[in-house]
Amino acid sequence: MTDLVAHDLSLSVGPGARRRLLVRGLGLTCRAGTITALVGRNGTGKTTVLRTLVGLHLPDLGTVELGGAQLTSLAPRLRARRLAWLPAGNPPWGDPTGLALALLGRTPHLGRLGRPLADDVTHARAALARLDASGLADRRWSSMSGGERQRVMLARMLASEADVLVLDEPTIALDIAHALRVLAMCRGLADAGATVIMSQHDLDLVRDHVDHVLCLTGDADRHHFGTPAEVLTPGGIADAFGVIARPAQRIAYSLPECSAD
Repeated sequence: MTDLVAHDLSLSVGPGARRRLLVRGLGLTCRAGTITALVGRNGTGKTTVLRTLVGLHLPDLGTVELGGAQLTSLAPRLRARRLAWLPAGNPPWGDPTGLALALLGRTPHLGRLGRPLADDVTHARAALARLDASGLADRRWSSMSGGERQRVMLARMLASEADVLVLDEPTIALDIAHALRVLAMCRGLADAGATVIMSQHDLDLVRDHVDHVLCLTGDADRHHFGTPAEVLTPGGIADAFGVIARPAQRIAYSLPECSAD
């Protein structure tokens, strides 16, 4: 079990004089066995925070620890075995099949020759099956819909067997059934001891499926962390998104196998 912890992060983006401060003094602890969601308006820094947590963006100040060790001190291969990253809208090279993409998740586990073995193929196919994507194993990327592509990319992450999963908008382009499958998969992984961190725009999905929420407000010094009930209040939503949130009846979705009856 591995915690992912950020200490006093300050993050900015942009060149030279146009560099923009997104977050200052952010502390965040993502515990093993939990799901943490990042929410906020476009441009508030959700993706930058996630990229910092996986070591792809260097903070102006602060540090990130993976399992108690400084993230920057870990060898890339070891980091890749423990920490998996799903970027948003990441097109692959060429026109690979679904299975070839899922096999990329096995890269940190390959031997010296760098060739996947039968066991790696088994893991990749199992990951595709878990995302209801077995039928995409032999399909080319160019023939897939946006939702199908997202499921294959999720399978690549799952095939890595990492115990910390960082996902940028994992349900983007997915219909409600597949979005629920992804969130149910994340819950199952967290219940088995994984640490799951994601950005998410659907506040109803956040309210129903995650343990903790980090809300970025657009003010670098104001970010709120707590349970969904603590953060996603009408006042908190108004502060972060500039909209009026009124309690109202809403549709509650569940997969058939997860329904109470």
